[in-house]
Amino acid sequence: EPGTNNLLLLHQLWPWGGAGRLLRIKDDKDVSDYQVLLAPDGIMYGIAFDPQFEQNGYMYIGWNGPLSQQTKYTRVTRYTISRDEKRTLDPKSEHLIIEWESDGHNGGDLAFGKDGMLYISSGDGTSDSDKNLTGQDLTKLLSKILRIDVRNSTKEKPYTVPADNPFVNRAGTRPETWAYGMRNPWRLTTDPKTGHVWVGQNGQDLWEQVYLIQKGHNYGWSVSEGAHPFYPDRKRGPEPITKPTAEHPHSEARSLTGGQVYYGNEFPELRGMYIYGDWSTGKIWAIRHDGEKLLEHRELADTTMRICGFGFDSKGELLIADWGAGYFRLERNPPPPPTAKGFPQKLSETGVFASVKGHIPHAAAVPYSVNAQLWSDGAHKERFFLMPGADSKIDYTGDRGFEFPEGAVLVKSFGLEREHGNPKSLQWIETRLLTKTLGKWVGYSYEWNAEQTDAVLVAKEGVDREFSIRDASAAGGVRRLPWHYPSRTECMVCHSRAFNFVLGVSEGQINKLHDYGGVVDNQLRTLEHLGMLRVKWRDFERSTIWKEARAAGKTEKEAGEWADRLCSSRMQREPVYSSLLPKNPERCEQLVDPYDEKQDLNKRARSYLHANCSQCHVEAGGGNAMMELEYKQPLDKMRIFDVKPMHSTFDKPEARLIAPGDPNRSIIFHRMSMRGSGQMPPLATTVVDERAVKLMKEWISQLKP
Repeated sequence: EPGTNNLLLLHQLWPWGGAGRLLRIKDDKDVSDYQVLLAPDGIMYGIAFDPQFEQNGYMYIGWNGPLSQQTKYTRVTRYTISRDEKRTLDPKSEHLIIEWESDGHNGGDLAFGKDGMLYISSGDGTSDSDKNLTGQDLTKLLSKILRIDVRNSTKEKPYTVPADNPFVNRAGTRPETWAYGMRNPWRLTTDPKTGHVWVGQNGQDLWEQVYLIQKGHNYGWSVSEGAHPFYPDRKRGPEPITKPTAEHPHSEARSLTGGQVYYGNEFPELRGMYIYGDWSTGKIWAIRHDGEKLLEHRELADTTMRICGFGFDSKGELLIADWGAGYFRLERNPPPPPTAKGFPQKLSETGVFASVKGHIPHAAAVPYSVNAQLWSDGAHKERFFLMPGADSKIDYTGDRGFEFPEGAVLVKSFGLEREHGNPKSLQWIETRLLTKTLGKWVGYSYEWNAEQTDAVLVAKEGVDREFSIRDASAAGGVRRLPWHYPSRTECMVCHSRAFNFVLGVSEGQINKLHDYGGVVDNQLRTLEHLGMLRVKWRDFERSTIWKEARAAGKTEKEAGEWADRLCSSRMQREPVYSSLLPKNPERCEQLVDPYDEKQDLNKRARSYLHANCSQCHVEAGGGNAMMELEYKQPLDKMRIFDVKPMHSTFDKPEARLIAPGDPNRSIIFHRMSMRGSGQMPPLATTVVDERAVKLMKEWISQLKP
């Protein structure tokens, strides 16, 4: 807050939405008290102080609401903070500046430029794929960067449109428009020295974008996603599409958070650089730009944070908001001590194998297998995990991946039969480690040598190889198989936060018999027998009640309060953790082997979609469609049957995601059946899974319209 030692922060009260509060705290790392300045019926996105704030006390809030009404608006509202020592914010000083209807990608961030004008972001107003076609629509305030003059007002409006705005005299265009073609601009800032306007934008399918906003430019949404085609056949605005200043594939970033231009003193080498990050991967980057060309772009930090915003303290040093955790600062990495060991460069140095030669795991390794495998071009796989200590426990979750402790390592090795159909010709080509360190899961790949004696760490960018498979059915008797060793960020595209990172070790996947070297037992029962589970039965009771309440029409908050009350009344006290399963394995969720034709056809198809697609196509998973492909999802909640595709129809008449009874009109089936642009899954495969194609064709054919 200018002229003070106070910080103002926006506090979200509920995960994924709900009303928030504007708080004031002292700029002190040991602060414990706070003031609530404002608690509107909406979600607040941004704060901007008037250039004359110390004289007039004007503060502008960008927010969306009211939450209590079905129709919601993104609004910029001015409040006045008193100029006395108390610096009181009077809610009655509320003065609406501008608003537009929006419910989804709302924008709502704002900043004053060096020119004294107020810049405001707006999104496309929906949740996916610009379904209202606002991205290239110049008649609306949606999908824009707006520029208005709040120093002057008229009888009609509490602001004026600057005469040098680019579309002031164009018919059919909102004159407030400074630039357009935005999807979901998440954080806007201005450079106080150069006047540059920076925006970080959430992408949809595959790309995240950073824009140095230029006057009158068209940034493409939803004709393009950044520099890449999205809906190329949609009507576009008259201006040519401008490419991003920088963009990141979803192997590096999944939900970009725009930042700030740094002019602090702690990091002189960063002065004048735009610093931004990513909510999903926790990475932080910096860009230096002279207004015409990019001069420097580099990664600063790889963190465990869920970055939702950047700000400054009273000394102009950077603060980073970590969603659900707090506020953090950047700090220089100390030089490593002379005796420090680097990360293991060889698989034999990791300690996870008793002997790499022969693929013999460490004695403490727990092998496991899954019901439904992710297709990896027919590769053979073996899996095991290691715990950090004899007393460490796995938190049992009924939904998605189990919660492993700090220091756990999950291991998966991939092998190819170098002679097709001959198991004795199996050769290991890759071993992947998924490790949990400092609360964050990270993936590493090791490439096996031809001698099968060791494997070397793959560079963080990943690498591509090609293998020769002797196959009598191939031309010349040899088949070429491209193989991609993933980058470390690519690993986390599938092992995402939305699925709790761990994919294979979940109730539905490991609820099966496994051969432990001559002893065969159910894997869930085995973990229980070994005492490795930690189960909080009260959580399962509460989850059951919560789901029942939601099914009965209660809101998320109401269902939570209802579940808490019933749990308290039904149970004498909060129980301690137990090592016992919450129920017998026979009653637990269980996927099936999609390739086992003795199993129920519907379960087979659902298990395949779960293992191969639901990591992305689940709520908050990053898949652009609204479909929900988890095994537990009821059929009528999957949002795939008779649903029109959001993107290409691949020239299929009357195309649907799934057209019951008609595989030829089913885009999911088509994308599974092909390789190249538009294939599904989009990563880690260059070969069509023919057995899965056959399965899906049978399943779709027998579905009733």
